[in-house]
Amino acid sequence: MGKPQEPDTLVGCEECGLVVELPTLKDGEKATCPRCDHTLAKRIALPFQRPLSYGVASLVMLVASISFPFMSFSVKGIKQEITLMHAAEMLSVFQNSLLALLLLLTVLILPATYLISLLYFYFRAWTLVMGRSSNAISATEKRLCRLMLRIEPWLMVDVFLIGVLVSLIKIASLADIGLGMSFWAFCIYTALVVKCVSMVDPTWLWMQFLPMERLPQVKAGDSHLSDNHISCHYCGQLNAIDQDGKRCVRCHGKLHGYHPQAMLQRSWALLIAATIFFIPANLYPMMYTVSLGNSEGSTILEGVVLLWQLKSYPIAAVIFFASILIPLAKIFALIWLYSHAQKATSMDDMKAIKKLKLYRMTEFIGRWSMIDIFVVAILVALVQLQNLMAIYPGPAALSFAGVVLLTMLSAMSFDPRVFWTKQESDTNSSQNAVNH
Repeated sequence: MGKPQEPDTLVGCEECGLVVELPTLKDGEKATCPRCDHTLAKRIALPFQRPLSYGVASLVMLVASISFPFMSFSVKGIKQEITLMHAAEMLSVFQNSLLALLLLLTVLILPATYLISLLYFYFRAWTLVMGRSSNAISATEKRLCRLMLRIEPWLMVDVFLIGVLVSLIKIASLADIGLGMSFWAFCIYTALVVKCVSMVDPTWLWMQFLPMERLPQVKAGDSHLSDNHISCHYCGQLNAIDQDGKRCVRCHGKLHGYHPQAMLQRSWALLIAATIFFIPANLYPMMYTVSLGNSEGSTILEGVVLLWQLKSYPIAAVIFFASILIPLAKIFALIWLYSHAQKATSMDDMKAIKKLKLYRMTEFIGRWSMIDIFVVAILVALVQLQNLMAIYPGPAALSFAGVVLLTMLSAMSFDPRVFWTKQESDTNSSQNAVNH
């Protein structure tokens, strides 16, 4: 069980700005925005026990993933065995410390930080509900909870696992590949982390510690255009409009009012930078392959062509879609969205929802372009057999990582509420969240 929300709890939808009243949720239910169908809050069955059990299991599998051999590679009696940490270490050896740090952060450090924080807050909330602790939450705890929510989009253990599988198929025909205990532990770890993330709901979690404070001037049916509140991105609390640039009264997170022009300028700047990085990412070699003393570089497209010629059609398709088509599609989709948002023309809800769906899709698929970077990381660590056979990272790897990160940041900085340019009083949306 958990604390029910206070009566007349109002939240502002992050994606369309509509202020709605949350219903009381039972186990397994969620509340969605009646206008754009964005999930406002959800309550899973066994809301404390399940995240705690999955979180503990995830940490156990994480320790197992870095404690044993990950995989091995052998050719003509010469064998190379690596651990998960070795992949980051080898990138650093070849003067790609930034890529090594990116791998460590997205696959190990940030997921571990997220899981430990999750365990702390869910255990803390459980003891509070059971009456075994005070509901006072310190400023340090609030900062930690905000940190946990901010790093969630950067957990890429699932993307890394797909990259590992792609790299295995790419070199399976060249040598004997052995899978160590850590590889299987990492597979389980990935599934558990994905499950953990899916169970966390910020609105519900904050409600266990602090009730929302009601603003008398705000009512259900208002929106971001009503100019009477600022919605906190971290906890959902509605704050007074004069708090712009200050701290949320509930979680102390930094508040950002609705400033569409400044937001678009920031999103455009990040997208333009990503587009610039996209050029060297495709012109220069992604990695160099040394075979019997001869070194040969290959770009992303050349790697796709080679895989196709070797009749590895599924892997060629995965690399083509993840490393060429998806980044290009995301860049063009964001250009189209930003251009329409900049016009600030009035549109009905159906047109706004279509643009919102495209935005959601681009935000979701962007991280999967990291597959090629993780493939390079695994191959560089695994294939190091002196002049017989070796793989080294190319200059395009860092540029491509820049493309992925900058497009993700651009999409995150974009405020989709800009698609809704009419007051809610002009639409037919309900003022209450839909209970599922």
